[in-house]
Amino acid sequence: MDLLILGLQAILEPVTMLWILFGTIIGVIFGALPGVSSTMAIVLCVSFTYVMDPVVAIAFLATVYCAAITGGSVTAILFKIPGTPSSAATVLDGYPMAARGEAGRALTISLVCSAIGGIISALFMFFLTQPMMDLAIKFSAAEQFAVALLGLSVLVFLDQKHMLNTFSSALLGLFLATIGMDNFSSVPRFTFGQDWLLDGMDSLPFMLGMFAAVEVYNEIVSPSDRSAYQTKGAKLTKLAPVRDFIEMKGTIIRSALIGTFVGILPGAGSNISGWLAYTVESKFSKHPELLGTGDPHGVAACETANNAATGGAMVPMLSMGIPGSNAAAMMMAALTIQGVQLGPMLLKAQPEYLGATFCSMFLANILMVFVSLIMAKGFARILSMPYWMLGTFILALAFTGCYASRNSMTSVYVMLAGSVLGYFLKKYHFNIPALILGLVLGPILERQFRRGMQMADSVGEFFSRPITLGILAIVVIMYTYAFIKMVRDHKAENA
Repeated sequence: MDLLILGLQAILEPVTMLWILFGTIIGVIFGALPGVSSTMAIVLCVSFTYVMDPVVAIAFLATVYCAAITGGSVTAILFKIPGTPSSAATVLDGYPMAARGEAGRALTISLVCSAIGGIISALFMFFLTQPMMDLAIKFSAAEQFAVALLGLSVLVFLDQKHMLNTFSSALLGLFLATIGMDNFSSVPRFTFGQDWLLDGMDSLPFMLGMFAAVEVYNEIVSPSDRSAYQTKGAKLTKLAPVRDFIEMKGTIIRSALIGTFVGILPGAGSNISGWLAYTVESKFSKHPELLGTGDPHGVAACETANNAATGGAMVPMLSMGIPGSNAAAMMMAALTIQGVQLGPMLLKAQPEYLGATFCSMFLANILMVFVSLIMAKGFARILSMPYWMLGTFILALAFTGCYASRNSMTSVYVMLAGSVLGYFLKKYHFNIPALILGLVLGPILERQFRRGMQMADSVGEFFSRPITLGILAIVVIMYTYAFIKMVRDHKAENA
């Protein structure tokens, strides 16, 4: 209760409320813009946080995160083009509903279910984060190493068609994480005599290049078909009745639980949760043949789950300092710059942050329903703008946020280097999220492994702790499964 009071005191300040409202509006807009994922939305908003109090910053970024996931469903339903990857499954039933004149009903279901999923996951976040922090405090270096390694094991789900490329990307990320001054021996590593590399690879500018700039480059080289955006917006007069939500209560609850727990898995995020909830719905539905033809249950399942993943992704970030998604990784980088101690000590050192995060996500999920409905008709005009204007705006925000992070052109050069590397990695089917996961988790893996080995009398003692052994067993099972599946798929293709 004390945490809740601290959170309410933090967000009920007029300035904080204005930032939450602004975060909701800008999150919905960025989420609706094709190619601007929730991760990219946070990237573009990071520059705003440099002038904020840390409590306001975490509330603002959490709001943008929730609203961006929801905004992606607007264009998915109206134009058959998902604004964010997490809304891809929404297209299957949302657009057919709009095509038969039920755009208002589809949007209402999407937005209300997103809000319900987000609120349920925020409740889980609030009640799960504290026990996980208490558990994490008891973890030694060996357990923390195993948990970080478990976070890397999500690689087996990222791109099963290019598994070797995915693992290679993660290894490249782990290598980049070793650049800089060794924390234990104070010896420069892979700096090649460059002083600006002594602090290591600055993750924030690098991620800006990897996500924001790469999407603009791809649009320049291979322009997408934007003719759908020139059409007028669908009529939104008839909204969904209350009985729709009563009939779909099972779908909503089931999808909210799926989204929350998938979101807790480090690196899984909203993309997996949306498709997984849609797949589960096809098994539980009384009329599975209707899915894909404009079934409201399909829209409800995807949108409830992908927004529920936002609260789930915050649990490992707040409790253990391990991001649950790429968007959470960006938030983690931005908040670390502000001096926020994410991890087991957060509750003791800065308890107001947990309360502020919960309250801001709760409020954002309610606000975004009304904001999205009001703004839905205006999206058609925004999206009809030529891409050279949108792309320029995205790059301008990226450069501004990059330079403002350290007031140095070095960060801009790192962003440009990351954008060029990211463009070619994406072109040749390497996995950028896997690289980012390796870059973020690499320092944690190295630090905890070396600390643990210094404290242990032998290698056997380090790996024989019961919790460590259990987590590592799960990791081995997941990687073994991925390897066997890759070999089978390869044989099937050759056959």
